[in-house]
Amino acid sequence: MSKEYNKGADNIVQSLKNHQVDYVFGIPGAKIDGVFDSLKDDGPELIVTRHEQNAAFMAQAIGRITGNPGVVIATSGPGASNLATGLVTATAEGDPVLAIAGQVKRSDLLKLTHQSMDNAALFEPITKYSAEIQDPETISEVIANAYRLSKSGKKGASFISIPQDVVDSPVSTNVIKPLKDPELGSASNADIKYLADLLEQAELPVLLVGMRGSGHKEVNAIRRLVEKTKLPVVETYQAAGVVSRSLEDSFFGRVGLFRNQPGDMLLKKSDLVIAVGYDPIEYEARNWNAEKDAQVIVIDETFAEIDAYMQPKRELIGNIAATLDLLTDELSGEQVAEESKKYLIYLQNRLTERDVATKKGDSGLVHPLEAINVLQSNVTDEMTVTVDVGSHYIWMARHFRSYEPRRLLFSNGMQTLGVALPWAIGAALVRPEAQIISVSGDGGFLFSAQDLETAVRRKLKIVHIIWNDGHYNMVEFQEVMKYQRSSGVDFGPVDFVKYAEAFGAKGIRATTAIELDQALKNAFATEGPVVIDVPIDYSDNAELGKTILPDQFY
Repeated sequence: MSKEYNKGADNIVQSLKNHQVDYVFGIPGAKIDGVFDSLKDDGPELIVTRHEQNAAFMAQAIGRITGNPGVVIATSGPGASNLATGLVTATAEGDPVLAIAGQVKRSDLLKLTHQSMDNAALFEPITKYSAEIQDPETISEVIANAYRLSKSGKKGASFISIPQDVVDSPVSTNVIKPLKDPELGSASNADIKYLADLLEQAELPVLLVGMRGSGHKEVNAIRRLVEKTKLPVVETYQAAGVVSRSLEDSFFGRVGLFRNQPGDMLLKKSDLVIAVGYDPIEYEARNWNAEKDAQVIVIDETFAEIDAYMQPKRELIGNIAATLDLLTDELSGEQVAEESKKYLIYLQNRLTERDVATKKGDSGLVHPLEAINVLQSNVTDEMTVTVDVGSHYIWMARHFRSYEPRRLLFSNGMQTLGVALPWAIGAALVRPEAQIISVSGDGGFLFSAQDLETAVRRKLKIVHIIWNDGHYNMVEFQEVMKYQRSSGVDFGPVDFVKYAEAFGAKGIRATTAIELDQALKNAFATEGPVVIDVPIDYSDNAELGKTILPDQFY
């Protein structure tokens, strides 16, 4: 029988329940264990993790996929500070997260005592909202505001610090019920008519779709517009999958990280760039508009960030989907001039040709394009692929096709190492019927690999592929370009097959494309997590370097 809701901890849990939170990720400790005790009786399902940073990443994945904040709870001191990387990643990349951390008793806040620190000040620069609760009667209202702010406008993380005696205090105030989200209207009719007239006059208009254009309603509106107008689309990494299979002729690649991709070529040649939900942290305008001559129109829920390279002619601010639907109704049909179609065909051919693996890796190694081609042939549209940061991330972002939004996940704001496996865990929880694939390098995998145990404990349908070369290769090849040698990028070998088996997962090594194809089929038929170790041939990474501008090293 569940107990009555009469303490701060119960108030916290009931508030989360009222906001329809399904999962809470975290690790308990003395300053916050009252909340974990209350979770045992009622409320969201608790997923105990092996590291608070990974817990924050899992919450971030929930936020990105569902659009509603994922929730993470940690204890005081290092429990709280371990959340920082996950929260700055979520805020930078527009993913809603609600983080709650324990704190010392209010009477100890100004003392040099065990785990006492200014939690709210620590998180203020890297979240949308950071506060510490001093009155237990305000718990529910603070959670309500933090939750709503996290998922409004440019989404991000909210943080709440709760002292131990507030968690344990009696509370008489009723818990706030969830409120209906306010709905923005479209941009003004005058602005929509203005853009429609520009489109009718343009020779080669293009849609540049970013993170805030990748929600369900926004994607449906974009697809309707593209189906009617045949406008070419360039995706940012976080907008991967906006263009469906049936509209693939309108897909002209992704832009991000390094310049000189087919998407960059199209943006440069276009006489009208319509930036839909685009955020500069995904790929700065100085990269795709280096010459400062692009005619840009913004469609977004929030004002554009202005700089020397981003000075839009007009901003259509309002509900993105509603604005796009009205724009579609205003247009008569195809919007690309006949002469410009020849250039689009040329770019499509370039995209297709570069995705084909023309050579194999050296003996015992797999070429990146071989690995991608095998993965592409095995992945279906309902599957989710999470990608870590490293050289594999560049190859995947350029060459791996995705046809449904938020099914191919990249960290392209903070470029945070170690996100792939915890993101996969979050994805597997909210998409339990679909196969989840995560991809990392051998360096990035060990940033978060302890939570392989969490995936095993939950018997999640995750296949983790490690592109293994024994180095921090993304750093290595850039150092070689700059200094003609590398430094600090080498580490010792790890037997990842045995590592996986030690956690209770299945481990497979694949040294050829044929072996990788068989390993994937085997893995998909296996209950629970599988780790596939793929020795990778990065000798062609020198070609990646040819596309880097002097100020673009990462």
